[in-house]
Amino acid sequence: MNSVRIGTVVKVLPPYCRETKDILPFVELWLSGQEERFRRKVVKVFEGAAVDRRYGIMDIEEVFTATNLEAKNNIYIREVKKLGTSVLQKALHESDWSPDSLDYIITVSCTGIMIPSLDAYIINDLGLRQDIIRLPVTEMGCAAGVSGLIYAANFLRANPNKRAAVIAVESPTATFQLSDYSMANMVSAAIFGDGAACVLLSSEEDALGPAIIAEEMYHFRNATHLMGFDLTNTGLKMILDPSVPETIAQHFPEIVHPFLEKNGTSIAQVDHLIFHPGGRKIVQTVEDLFGKLGKNIYDTRETLRLYGNMSSATVLYVLERFLEKKLGKGEQGLILSFGPGFSAQRVLLEW
Repeated sequence: MNSVRIGTVVKVLPPYCRETKDILPFVELWLSGQEERFRRKVVKVFEGAAVDRRYGIMDIEEVFTATNLEAKNNIYIREVKKLGTSVLQKALHESDWSPDSLDYIITVSCTGIMIPSLDAYIINDLGLRQDIIRLPVTEMGCAAGVSGLIYAANFLRANPNKRAAVIAVESPTATFQLSDYSMANMVSAAIFGDGAACVLLSSEEDALGPAIIAEEMYHFRNATHLMGFDLTNTGLKMILDPSVPETIAQHFPEIVHPFLEKNGTSIAQVDHLIFHPGGRKIVQTVEDLFGKLGKNIYDTRETLRLYGNMSSATVLYVLERFLEKKLGKGEQGLILSFGPGFSAQRVLLEW
């Protein structure tokens, strides 16, 4: 069967950066009209989020200024175009690939709305081929980075000697709701940050990097209420059910073990866990489950601490850390991500 390999993973950070401790005064000012107990609770949520800092496409003052959907979405469009172009440019440069050698471009983003989609602008900005196959993925939330890898792997496996790029650009700060005092909005404000990542994959015979051995999606039945966005006049309003970590824990054995078994391996043989850091509670849940199996998710925790949850791009930041390590031939990695639907996406790698 045709082999698909991940050659390059890069990230690009948005221009603005704040540590969580420097965001708290803005949070307290924003909540100054709320009850004292509620204010204290929200500050605790921020302090306990396991996120030390995050990056943004706009400065913190702009985030905490009441704006409508149109104004925020215009900032999103302007900035994701820049980030998308620069992250692909960086990846092509690192791989020594020319822009016109790409056969397939997948762009991933759920934190704003734009038609034409991001890929159309990148094609023009970087002079990609006129016959390039494009796929924008817009409604799969945090799981979409792994979804993009799955679509790319399927395309490349069916088409030998081809090249694909998966580009994830997200700006959860553009979805922050100033008039929403629900815990879902508080928790998402405490954990989310903005970021961009790009993965280059190839089905060429001389391709280097870890091979994608298998990939699969897992759909939770009757769980569409767990996560997503409501489109309101003020923007995209976060839906985040508190039972998400518990639901993941219940389904966990079904998500992991049959998939690995089907592909001739087991969790005992998987050396590296490349897991999307949805938030502190989800990380803790998965750490407890994997910890019992003698595994660690240090890189996942570190990514959350350094950047926050950048929706679909985050797991690709974790993947980049593994590509920077000098891993031995035959070592296996499991990429795992959860998102609206509710769904879990898995990719099995071998170095």
